Amino acid sequence: MHKTFRNDTLMNLEQVNALVARDMTAVNDTIHRRLQSQVVLINQLSHYIVNSGGKRVRPTLVLLAAGACGYRGQRHIDMATIIEFIHTATLLHDDVVDASQLRRGQETVNAIWGNESSVLVGDFLYSRAFEMMVEIGSLRIMRILARVTNTIAEGEVMQLLNCRDPGTTEARYMEVIQSKTAKLFEAASQTGAVLGEASTAMERALAAYGMHLGTAFQLIDDALDYSASAEQMGKNAGADLADGKPTLPLIYVMHQGTPSQARVVRQVIERGGAERIEAVLEAVESTGAIAYTEAVARQAADNAIEELAELPESAYKQSLFALARFSVNRSF
Repeated sequence: MHKTFRNDTLMNLEQVNALVARDMTAVNDTIHRRLQSQVVLINQLSHYIVNSGGKRVRPTLVLLAAGACGYRGQRHIDMATIIEFIHTATLLHDDVVDASQLRRGQETVNAIWGNESSVLVGDFLYSRAFEMMVEIGSLRIMRILARVTNTIAEGEVMQLLNCRDPGTTEARYMEVIQSKTAKLFEAASQTGAVLGEASTAMERALAAYGMHLGTAFQLIDDALDYSASAEQMGKNAGADLADGKPTLPLIYVMHQGTPSQARVVRQVIERGGAERIEAVLEAVESTGAIAYTEAVARQAADNAIEELAELPESAYKQSLFALARFSVNRSF
């Protein structure tokens, strides 16, 4: 049985954003400033990326974790920027690998400027992030982020190996999303704790919180791909299906659906394409695959909330509660 979120103690998302509003303004200013380059094309693409939207969840997580640990300096601004640069670089490379044409309701960089420009600007963002890491001057943070970028790359390769493979298990799927997505959430909360010179127990709790939170976010994203419109998600509905990616809703149908439903999904994963998307959507809906995926996400969010018991009470802690709730109660 899943726990019930305590509405009487949780802040809402607007209150969370208000708590970090001043810091987030500084983060956005730093993003613009550190994206500047003498290469005109980099400036053009960077401006497009920064202004294309996004929830800024990962940099927000840095700010909240640092605040929850009592940090009062300014390095958390640079740290949040670094995390956002790494995240954006992974998106640029993802869109090339997936041949994506739409993200956040806008054309992708590769759709406008081409794959070569997208990959190279992604490389620029990675290298700029590592420049900024050196400036922070913490060997501990550099070790964390060096490890996380390596893990993300491994996750990308694991996902590539799972494509067109209907034999992908739920365990393999979870390993991919924890490496490819949740690991950066973990790094965001952990580096915030390192800046705040948190105790070993608090740092471990915040790192685990980030991992569970990132897992919940990705699970809901994968559920929304089959239950939300392209406008709500800001990408093409069923894009993962077209690429032959066996995400959890599809894995569930293959194991819990009728033989006919399982066969349709297996064939679509093997061949790719969205020609039979209506049949797949019907199977996903009738088997309860979305409800199952959402339940796994809620458990991950519950696990994240449990980790917060290690933190002292503060508005930042309550904001982390609220972020966990938002992760599973969103439609975008």
